[in-house]
Amino acid sequence: MSAPTETARGVTVELTDLRRSYGGIPALDGLTLHLAPGELVALLGPSGCGKTTALRCLAGLEDPDSGTVSVGGRDVTGVPTNKRDMGMVFQAYSLFPHLTARENVEFGLLLRKRAASERRSRAAEMLDLVGLSSQMDKYAHQMSGGQQQRVALARALAIEPTVLLLDEPLSALDAKVRVQLRDEIRRIQTEVGTTTLFVTHDQEEALAVADRVGVMRSGVLQQIAAPEELYSRPVNDFVADFVGVTNRVPGHVSGGSASVLGGRVELLPGSAGDGTATVLVRPEHLTLDRTAANATVVSASFLGSHAKVVVTPDAGAEGTAAAPLVVQVRSADVGSFSPGDRVCVRPTGAAALAVAAG
Repeated sequence: MSAPTETARGVTVELTDLRRSYGGIPALDGLTLHLAPGELVALLGPSGCGKTTALRCLAGLEDPDSGTVSVGGRDVTGVPTNKRDMGMVFQAYSLFPHLTARENVEFGLLLRKRAASERRSRAAEMLDLVGLSSQMDKYAHQMSGGQQQRVALARALAIEPTVLLLDEPLSALDAKVRVQLRDEIRRIQTEVGTTTLFVTHDQEEALAVADRVGVMRSGVLQQIAAPEELYSRPVNDFVADFVGVTNRVPGHVSGGSASVLGGRVELLPGSAGDGTATVLVRPEHLTLDRTAANATVVSASFLGSHAKVVVTPDAGAEGTAAAPLVVQVRSADVGSFSPGDRVCVRPTGAAALAVAAG
């Protein structure tokens, strides 16, 4: 997914050295983050990592202990929330139950004292954008969760915000609706061109919608990069483990590569130096065959577009893992593996990250 061009609509957002603590425990520990005009950046991480605090500081719902928030080149650190011109969508749809979908979308325009004709026209435009023109006269209780969240998105966009803030907007929805709506959010954000900060704990969601994804831990931004780079070139084991499934395989590092499971893999920058290490290998970077067996199949699962086989390496063999390994295979091949089968598991040669053995 490519980043927006310089001609994209939207404003630059700068969070600079933000710090925020609660009871002496840091929620943000020197966070610096740049969003280009029209860019969608997702902040990803476990509960308590600081991602929502960062969003709330940008929104003006929280005051940082130190650091600055700049939007479009203007310092807004001390500016009240209602003066920041930002659209917000939260996990709870927060629709007014006594208002119709159209009236909910009009609400922000009403507060801005826009004319009735302008409010109606803009609400109709936004409801059409989110595919809900036919639902405009319905109340919240007459709509599904996914429809309510679309209305909330339309309401946030109706005021033509300088920045769109999305805080776990899909986590209350079921899996199928969540996938559909995340794709819609990306389509709409690209079409409208609003600079957007998207907060989520769901790594698949972040990778699917964002131009860049930032992974946070204990108030610190661990890495921010395009989804493909974040997945294939994690800078540390926390990022590797949090973004996707990762096997931890004991190995030996020498000369910029590592020996694992009878094969060798090149190492990514930042890997451990020569000696015993733990090599982080993705399931799709392992292969299975029937030659020179070095592992036993534990289970085989069909997952639709692909399948996974869990194997346990033989005790005492080079590269023995302390835990079973997950190997991704083609769906068509999963039927050929059964529990108890003897197989050979090897790395494909794709670059991996090695961390100090511990």
